[in-house]
Amino acid sequence: MRLATIRRGGTTAAVRVEGTTAVETGHPDVGALLRDGGLDAAAAADGARHDFGTAEVAPVVPTPGKIICIGLNYRNHILEMGRDLPQHPTLFAKYAEALIGAGDEIQLPPESDKVDWEGELAVVLGRRVRRASADEARAAIAGYSVLNDVTMRDYQYRAPQWLQGKTWENSTPLGPVLATPDEVPSDAALVTRVDGDEVQRTTIDDLVFDPVELVRYLSTIVTLSPGDVIASGTPGGVGHARTPARYLSAGQTLTTSVDGIGELVNVAATERVPE
Repeated sequence: MRLATIRRGGTTAAVRVEGTTAVETGHPDVGALLRDGGLDAAAAADGARHDFGTAEVAPVVPTPGKIICIGLNYRNHILEMGRDLPQHPTLFAKYAEALIGAGDEIQLPPESDKVDWEGELAVVLGRRVRRASADEARAAIAGYSVLNDVTMRDYQYRAPQWLQGKTWENSTPLGPVLATPDEVPSDAALVTRVDGDEVQRTTIDDLVFDPVELVRYLSTIVTLSPGDVIASGTPGGVGHARTPARYLSAGQTLTTSVDGIGELVNVAATERVPE
């Protein structure tokens, strides 16, 4: 099953996506759906229908209670950055204000000139869990989405903690859909392109800590709730690690895809800051 949040004028609606048709579930967004009936409610829904191909897609979960991000979680990216494989996940966070839809503009702030791409598999929670076993963690995963952890590298490395480079407003596309685990191959390819030039490609089975292990580990620290999002990390190929370094500029198109889920297509645009 595939779920999405579409925009309808000044409101949003959660939908079940069947081919090119989007069926409303009666919930304002996928996060609300997961908190109220979850996948069973989505499967049974029979609301208004829309053409999904022409729908404007919001972040699949517009306001997650938590967005927990994992750094250095692909073997090839860890080696690219000259580090040893970690014994435990590296954690940081984003706020909901960072999220944009699958076709929205990425806002390039005037304060940063080192804006980088980081294509990622996003894990979306469907159940409340604390100190989950592996089986409980697996059952708690509602599905997967695509995320690009667009990063302002100059701000990220101002201090040892990464948060200030990771959660700029209107920077992080999430979507286009939530695909249930049966829709996503275990060796699905994650691919990032800039203006059609492939800059990242790997299979998601290269993760050091896979989604089940991440849910198990994180739920030891804090209760995970329906609609929470885990950004599972990026593979090698980021612009900052290149020689010379390469960054996004206004007008460029950033495309991020994962097999079985779909594609984000986001144009970078200079943020218009009021004088």
